Amino acid sequence: MDQTVPPSASQTIPDSQDRPAYAKIRQMKRGDYDRNIANQILDQGLLGHMGFIDDDHPMVIPMVYARVGNTLYVHGASTTRLVKAQAKGVPASLTVTLLDGLVVARAAFSLSMNFRCAIVHGTARLVEDLEEKEKALAAITDHMLPGRWDESRPMLAKELKATGVLKLSMDHVSTKVRTGPPGDDAEDLDLPIWAGVVPVTSALGQPVADPHTAETTPAPASLQAARKKFA
Repeated sequence: MDQTVPPSASQTIPDSQDRPAYAKIRQMKRGDYDRNIANQILDQGLLGHMGFIDDDHPMVIPMVYARVGNTLYVHGASTTRLVKAQAKGVPASLTVTLLDGLVVARAAFSLSMNFRCAIVHGTARLVEDLEEKEKALAAITDHMLPGRWDESRPMLAKELKATGVLKLSMDHVSTKVRTGPPGDDAEDLDLPIWAGVVPVTSALGQPVADPHTAETTPAPASLQAARKKFA
């Protein structure tokens, strides 16, 4: 009963036969295969959840990331099982969800959320080329705080060695989006029960300098850039 974003007139959905079963949307009511929508969600998100198989067991780990074209870069310590597991290239997925509101219906059955979600399926491989690795780390840094890479001390060789970077190919993408008010049944609309949408917003708070930052040190431009990006 709840409402969803209607497909755009220009939306083109590939034939289902072009996609493996795991990358197909079961119900298109909220779904889309529009890569532009997926990119917008990925670029606005801060945290992704990466899924993979380790020792025949499913694992999902929160990761910071950055999108560069049709590739997602994520990083972690070079000794972690996530990095080790993907070293030779294995199937993986990454999901980013933006929560926009709680949809409060008169009936508990119709309770929902307004959200935007991007799901990426592809192959994750270890980045071994040092130049690509450094560019990927710069992209991840600047995704969180635009311009921060150039504001920071250059990465030391030992730090670069201790950091593992994975590249996830965006072979298949899909999105799910819900907007709008609750979708109560017609017979419930006259009930004396409040219904509507409670917006959920996220914002960057006032920066708090650490004890070693001199009071005369100005806040960097990257903080303001991040405020604008994630407003």
